[in-house]
Amino acid sequence: MSHAHTTIQPGYATGSTHFVRSYAKINLSLDILGKRADGYHELVTVMQTIDLYDTICLTAIEEDTVRVICSRPELNGDDNLAARAAQAVRQRLSLSQGVMIELQKHVPVAAGLGGGSSNAAAVLLALQQWWQLSLSSSDLLNIAASLGSDVPFFLTGGLALCEGRGERITPLAPHWPAAMRWLLLLKPAIGVSTAAVFRSLPPDDYTDGSHSRAICSAFINQGELHLEDLHNGLQRGVLERYPEVAQAREDMLQAGASHVRLSGSGPTLFAAFSRLDQAAPVQQQLHRQGYEVHLTRVVGSGGENITFF
Repeated sequence: MSHAHTTIQPGYATGSTHFVRSYAKINLSLDILGKRADGYHELVTVMQTIDLYDTICLTAIEEDTVRVICSRPELNGDDNLAARAAQAVRQRLSLSQGVMIELQKHVPVAAGLGGGSSNAAAVLLALQQWWQLSLSSSDLLNIAASLGSDVPFFLTGGLALCEGRGERITPLAPHWPAAMRWLLLLKPAIGVSTAAVFRSLPPDDYTDGSHSRAICSAFINQGELHLEDLHNGLQRGVLERYPEVAQAREDMLQAGASHVRLSGSGPTLFAAFSRLDQAAPVQQQLHRQGYEVHLTRVVGSGGENITFF
């Protein structure tokens, strides 16, 4: 199974079924340049897919509709991003082919990990190949951007610089510093509204994009990655407004993590380790404290392995 490179045989037979993986992401950096005329914020961010994923099962059905069955019942319904992606494809091409989407969630919800956006992109890619659709790359990108700011990134995944609202994607060579071989994620037991976080963002937290561009340069040149460039312009405000996140960050540091950073709008925090015997004890300590923790790694486009330097 894969994400961006899912191989699906064409077929409209009712009951035919296909499984795909839908990978989460972290933001290595998130520079917010300022507010745009359309009310959104102008972003420069470096995103990376990680080996934490939801499993999606697509089944052809006779009805002219899209149905969703999710392991998180509150996500059943037409407003699920995966369902909206399938409907967008059907409407764009005036298709009557129905599909049932079964979604087994492993990626935490409302966590800053892009789970819903990844689900949407995975469905777009799967239907494009399964139904042999006449959608160009720009068609897919436009549909993805209409669904959400992070969805275009997940059409390719891997490591990428994302600009604008997130729709301008520049893939980066999948070379990774050995100091960040393992990633420990901690999801505090709260949800955070991305829209609310951005609404309350003060101009003092705007930056010029230099953190993200420094990270790009380090990856391109396989040079030293300065951890201070793992900057998230939303982190200060989230730590101030959500004491649970601030406490979780302190607990990660006390357990032995260093340079703990917020992913996206949070509340998920992550820390990098070069060795498993450094990461595992921290994970175990935080698990004993009752936290939801995931020890994972980075993956390239389509879930492929990447090269470390």
